[in-house]
Amino acid sequence: MRSNRRTYIAIAAVAVGIVVLALPSSVGQNQRNYEIQTRVYATPDYRTDTMRAIEAYERVMERYMDASERNFAAVTADIGAVAVRLEAIDIGLAKLDARLERIERHLGILPPPRVADPNTTPPTAPAPLPAPSSRGYGGQ
Repeated sequence: MRSNRRTYIAIAAVAVGIVVLALPSSVGQNQRNYEIQTRVYATPDYRTDTMRAIEAYERVMERYMDASERNFAAVTADIGAVAVRLEAIDIGLAKLDARLERIERHLGILPPPRVADPNTTPPTAPAPLPAPSSRGYGGQ
């Protein structure tokens, strides 16, 4: 009985070994991979009239923005030059005013009375707030 038992164990071990060795090679045998080289054909982009109109509008707007930027830079430079010229005129007028004042003082001419500037309005006092009315609460 012992020898039969050993025979059965040996046969079982051989069967298990064959199964273990056969499984890795049999897994995936039913799946075959075929690589097919395909050519991808592309059609050129189809542009509609709307797309062309939008692109033309964008180009025109970019040119307009560039022209506006250049004009603003030129105006800024002109304003700077005008400001420098006005400062020079203001300094010249201040010198002329001081000279005329010295001449008037030397000749004894009285300065004219000061007149309010018609271009500005005098400040007005705010109107007083009305007195609060006395109210009775709770039926009084």
